[in-house]
Amino acid sequence: MHLTNAALLTLFGSLAVLLGWQRVLVVHVSVMIIASIVGVWLFSLQHRFEAARWTRRKEWDSSDASMEAASWFGLPRVLHWLTGNIGFHHVHHLNPRVPSYRLRVAHDAVQALWPVEPLSLMGGLRAPWLTLWDETRGRLVRFRDVAPEQNW
Repeated sequence: MHLTNAALLTLFGSLAVLLGWQRVLVVHVSVMIIASIVGVWLFSLQHRFEAARWTRRKEWDSSDASMEAASWFGLPRVLHWLTGNIGFHHVHHLNPRVPSYRLRVAHDAVQALWPVEPLSLMGGLRAPWLTLWDETRGRLVRFRDVAPEQNW
């Protein structure tokens, strides 16, 4: 960890001397903002997607919750690698001790026993607007999907 920090300090210090700290800061902050937005989006997809199943405490079961309330985001292999296999979140919930580099293998084994449909990229892009749990429909909905007479 200290070696990594020293390498980063050397890299950014050298870039600041060569290009100017303002340019380095503009590029670095721009990349950090985009990465943060994508990271928050990926994090929110883990439990907030169209087919997510939420239950009351008395009806809750850990296996059901893992497979039906946590997502499998079907990403291309390279994006799974870049995100530390975050797309296999349902397998992580089944067993949090499975290391990220083994989640794909664990997913394949679990998928043979308990098939789960992947969350598509389009489903992932629609997911941020799914903000309310509709008890009668048993699914997440958008604010505009709630009838005006249901508003408080």
